[in-house]
Amino acid sequence: MRIRSNPLPRRLVDVLCFLIIGVFLPVVFLFEIVVVLPAFHEPGGFLHTFTFLMAMFLVFNIKGNMIACMMIDTSVDVKKVEAPPDQMDWRECSECQRLAPPRSWHCKVCKVCVLKRDHHCLYTGCCIGHRNHRFFMGFIFYLFVGSVYALVYNSIYMWIIQGHIYCNWLTLLKLTCPMLLLVTGSFWVNMYLLFYSLNVLALAYGVLLLGYHVPIVLRGGVSADRTKESKQKYDRGVYQNLRSVFGDRMHIAWLSPLIRSDLPDDGYHWTASRNRKD
Repeated sequence: MRIRSNPLPRRLVDVLCFLIIGVFLPVVFLFEIVVVLPAFHEPGGFLHTFTFLMAMFLVFNIKGNMIACMMIDTSVDVKKVEAPPDQMDWRECSECQRLAPPRSWHCKVCKVCVLKRDHHCLYTGCCIGHRNHRFFMGFIFYLFVGSVYALVYNSIYMWIIQGHIYCNWLTLLKLTCPMLLLVTGSFWVNMYLLFYSLNVLALAYGVLLLGYHVPIVLRGGVSADRTKESKQKYDRGVYQNLRSVFGDRMHIAWLSPLIRSDLPDDGYHWTASRNRKD
């Protein structure tokens, strides 16, 4: 598995989106552990320790899968490009001036052809393709689970435990118009409202991405597929479609980005499935 020589985001919008997860997530995590969690469970007790370990597990998987997406090079290795004799489905990339394997597309931001390119991810600043698709799916899955987990604690803490502080019309107004956080109220109250707003935003982001990408993965496609024919061309059944993304050890690969799970395809040579009837 190749490592990208420059894994950092290239565009300003990529950098800003990366900072939302890369910087705010650890800050929010510390606030949750230091301020919110002790309000629910006695420090040192079983529930406190269990919740802390669960939070560590979720943050590790969010950050770990995100870093894996950024570090793993999923571009076409020009030294390995060997088209078959008939060159079926291979084409000339006008940008790279080289033969491009089937299911690969050129990214204008990354400036390379990407194997089984799905899309260019703003939050990782790189393309999601054949080798890092698994980690992107792990990233959005654990972002969703972590957001739900945190939102339950944050909602109870804000609306019930600290209801005398937050239950007022000004709080609702600030949540609907975050710019008011800059001009009204105490610093710490506004900071918590900002964290709460980011929690809701992360949950919405996770729901939308899972709802969009999971059906695509289950049918063996990528986001770049536009026609009905292209969406069904490589559909080999749910099991094999999942295996082509999560690898041979897909049953446990989702538990950690550190678990090795070799992919059954090399990313260069693809065999189209038989056409399926609707």
